[in-house]
Amino acid sequence: MNIVTAIRQHAPSVLADDFIFLEGPRWRADRLWVLDLFDGKLYTVSQDGVRSMVGSVPHRPAGIGFLANGTPVVVSMRDRRILKLVDGRLSVLADLSALVGGDLNDLISDDQGRIYVGNFGYDFHKGAPAASTNLIVVEPDGTVRTGASGLDFPNGMAIINGGKTFVVAETWVRRLTAFDRAPDGTLTNRRLFADLGDREPDGICADAEGGIWAACFNTGEVVRVVDGGAVTDRVLCGQHAISCQLGGADGRTLFCSAYLGSFEDLDASKRLGVLLTTRVETPGVAFASN
Repeated sequence: MNIVTAIRQHAPSVLADDFIFLEGPRWRADRLWVLDLFDGKLYTVSQDGVRSMVGSVPHRPAGIGFLANGTPVVVSMRDRRILKLVDGRLSVLADLSALVGGDLNDLISDDQGRIYVGNFGYDFHKGAPAASTNLIVVEPDGTVRTGASGLDFPNGMAIINGGKTFVVAETWVRRLTAFDRAPDGTLTNRRLFADLGDREPDGICADAEGGIWAACFNTGEVVRVVDGGAVTDRVLCGQHAISCQLGGADGRTLFCSAYLGSFEDLDASKRLGVLLTTRVETPGVAFASN
């Protein structure tokens, strides 16, 4: 694996705490949207750390996106549905329960409101044997199709290169996988973007130069990697790193969610989830023209 020797090290600071397990952060309308998976709540957090609860989401919410008109959409993991939030009320955009072999996972939406969503592929919580699975595409009108198959625990996703490249984290095989992406959202030409060695990527985000920031749950760090696998930056987050997102006024604030306790603490729902921030050189992909 091609690893650069001079990795930039970043020391994060705590922006907000007293959460359980924060997933799916997205920067939108000058605030961070984020879900507390085990508390079943959707929050927005300002850049100075002020939080507001938007509402409750059932069955372990895990990912956030937006339709073209700005309507938020969220993953409801356990009942395997994509929900949309309109006027403070949740309704079903798509029911994927007949299409997937396990709980839903993270999602990402493009500028047209097209949604890509992963799933476990098997009953992880009951100890079923691991199995590969599909990535599902949900169109803005709720119609669904398979976007890619044979993925190993597809997790965080990012869209780079002006929408022409799609990257997904395959957690258990410790890699980032890339696809070419057509204007209609079709994914082709599957290939390795980065072998992460002993790091297990969870949530990811992209910057304007095509770098991918990957939260690595097992090593408690968020690293920036480029196509081919070179690591350029590293943020130590503590016990477990969960997800990340670039945002802020100039797109150069990296928001990282982490859990500072043990698995036993998490099983007990101890509120040891935190939101961390650090400043980075390259803005997020949404700020490419800034």
